[in-house]
Amino acid sequence: MSGQYQSLAQQIVAQVGGKGNVTNAFHCQTRLRFSLADESVVDDDALNAIDGVMRVLHSAGQTQVVIGPHVEDVFAEVAPLLDLSQGAAGPAETEKKPSPLEAVIDFVSGTFQPIIPALSGAGMIKAVMALLVTFSVIDSSSQTYYMLNTFADAVFYFLPILLAYCEAQKLKCNPILAAGVAAMMLHPNWTSLVTAGEPVSFFGVVPFTLASYGSSVIPVILVVFVQPFVEKWLDRHIPKAINLVFVPLLTFLVMGTLAFSVLGPIGYIVGQWLAVAFTFLAENAAWAPALLIGGLLPVMVMFGIHNGIAPLGVMQMSQLGYDSIFGPGCFVSNMCQATAGAIVAFRAKDAKTRELATSGSITAYMGITEPVLYGVNLPLKWPLISSMIGGACGGLYAGLTHTHRFATGSSGLPAVLLYIGDDTLQYMLNIVIAMVIGMAVTAVVALALSARMGEQGSEEPAAAEPAAEPATTEALLCPVTGTAKPLSESSDPVFSSLMMGDGAAIDPSVGRVVAPFSGTVTALFPTNHAVGITAPDGAEALIHIGVDTVELNGRGFTGHVRQGDTVTAGQLLVEFDIDAIRAAGYTPQTMVVVTNTPAYDSVQLLEKGPVEAGERSLLRLVRHAADAAEPSPTAMAPASA
Repeated sequence: MSGQYQSLAQQIVAQVGGKGNVTNAFHCQTRLRFSLADESVVDDDALNAIDGVMRVLHSAGQTQVVIGPHVEDVFAEVAPLLDLSQGAAGPAETEKKPSPLEAVIDFVSGTFQPIIPALSGAGMIKAVMALLVTFSVIDSSSQTYYMLNTFADAVFYFLPILLAYCEAQKLKCNPILAAGVAAMMLHPNWTSLVTAGEPVSFFGVVPFTLASYGSSVIPVILVVFVQPFVEKWLDRHIPKAINLVFVPLLTFLVMGTLAFSVLGPIGYIVGQWLAVAFTFLAENAAWAPALLIGGLLPVMVMFGIHNGIAPLGVMQMSQLGYDSIFGPGCFVSNMCQATAGAIVAFRAKDAKTRELATSGSITAYMGITEPVLYGVNLPLKWPLISSMIGGACGGLYAGLTHTHRFATGSSGLPAVLLYIGDDTLQYMLNIVIAMVIGMAVTAVVALALSARMGEQGSEEPAAAEPAAEPATTEALLCPVTGTAKPLSESSDPVFSSLMMGDGAAIDPSVGRVVAPFSGTVTALFPTNHAVGITAPDGAEALIHIGVDTVELNGRGFTGHVRQGDTVTAGQLLVEFDIDAIRAAGYTPQTMVVVTNTPAYDSVQLLEKGPVEAGERSLLRLVRHAADAAEPSPTAMAPASA
């Protein structure tokens, strides 16, 4: 670990209640997901204010912290702070009980989410193999094909072991013992007995049902679900002196017997029923799953429901060899989300919106939609509506043509390769057509709605209209002396991505920060390296001194105000030692961010190059009078050229 996100991880863990409040934690492609003993202690405002946190959500019994594509790096710093291998001891008595639906979604997502990278990697190998065979680069009878197939199939064949390990972590029982029980179910000796077809009796008393568990899902989930009860009972009744030896021994004996005699066979039968249901759905209502997922996936993502549905695709693939439940609709929906963001970038009039929409749409085209969803489409509304309509149309085509994928993976543009299978390119052609339909409908609806709804990116009506409401402008005084440039050029990737809002970056020449407007100090970090101010009319500004300077623990910073103080424009807030910051290996570059940027039509940088603290306006905030709050003449400095 590089330590780049160590400070961010520490702040997040502190705001979710600390190590003792976290009962489980994992991450998906963009979010940290915490299961907490007491969710009431979470300070959403403080979490949202942390540099690097895009949004905080509470869904499916989890506190979800949206980070973005680098979430894996952040989680690598979070995990050691929580000691996840042992589990947090949290106050279970005060734990808020989730609803049955939330509990199911939390269990399913906690079990399946950690194995997604392995499934994705194996799936892409399958796709590459299909391409190599299709274009006659390798032959399906060659040793190269045989070994590549081994690389990919290993994950799917030994899927029960991966699931057992992850489920055991979720249920707080020993994951190694769980993986060991799953390995018994896949042992070649058992496979030989199943192939031979002769009845198997354990000790001549307990019959073992002949069933194959390779690539299965339900049997191992049922087996590991029972393990915590057995393990805890044994742990309570076996003396500690011999606990280490006899608990694993008896766990293997009990769980192995139950796996082959009761739980495994029940899971096998349920799996067969699921296969019948999946087949019936594919033959009689193939249009429904792709239509619903394609149209409603953004809403599912916002509420975390998609984590309970996505595993159905994995189960279908384990039973039938393909996924038509989740994959096609998810792929089309993601492409429509990306297209809606691209339309915003095309129509936007200000640089901030263009940059945010452009970067978000590119990320969405690669399969990660949350930056564009939360940063652009959801706040503006019309891009979200457009993407859902387009996703439903594209999903409907995918369903009607029985399109399905043959491997799992990220639902970005490269995922079209996952639809190559059955020695044909027809499924890939169908998903491309579905994607084009969805994107085209999204683009047309987005262009129409953007003009009709009058949001950012819309053009003025062609017909003569009465004079528009005059726009109101508010200005922020320059808080630091130095050299100013757009925030998108900041050396800090969190700020340059504009996920915190638009503003400016200043390379300071004098270590003094003054208030950019009159208002209240609503945030002051204990290290004095960052201060937030809110004006009476609602404008919010964050002044962040340096990149990663929180690691200095306040050395070189002197605060002159306290949180809750009322300040006037130009008042001294913080002093900092530029030389000391540089000597410690950090840059003193200071970011001035309008954290409620979406409340304005535009945030304009008025000064580039040399600037003087308190002398001239640095930023102009523009919004139409109809949307503006009650004017507050003392809140903001007057705009000046």
